[in-house]
Amino acid sequence: MNVPNLRSPHAAVRGLKYFGRMLDKIRLHQAAALPDDYLANLGGGFDERCVHFLWVEYPALTERVRQGGTDGEILDWCVAQGRQPSEEDIEIWNEFMRKRGWNDEASERLTQRKNESGIPGRDDIQTLFDYIDFDENRDPARQTAG
Repeated sequence: MNVPNLRSPHAAVRGLKYFGRMLDKIRLHQAAALPDDYLANLGGGFDERCVHFLWVEYPALTERVRQGGTDGEILDWCVAQGRQPSEEDIEIWNEFMRKRGWNDEASERLTQRKNESGIPGRDDIQTLFDYIDFDENRDPARQTAG
């Protein structure tokens, strides 16, 4: 499903992957423009991992987003409220998130999602980030096949 104004999980804000996507989901939800399919995991899953990584609470983050500001300003707020991850912390975070679903405890979930989407043979979709991009029509193979 293509969701306008929802970034790929690969997109980074000051080097931090996924953070911008989480902000997009919050903004879309606040504008009543986030599809119902996304509501069940709002604040959970990768969102929950991201706020835990930054040591902030999701409800506080949603309130900060409601107040407005750029992604960078909101990230600055997170750092002031929680912690400033080091460059190494961010590298580890990015690689963990980028590879989630590839030979780990989330692999079963990825297989389930691929089966539900009718693409069990898409071996090029190896991670949950890959699947999200496929599902949201950012997958070049899907765009040319459709």
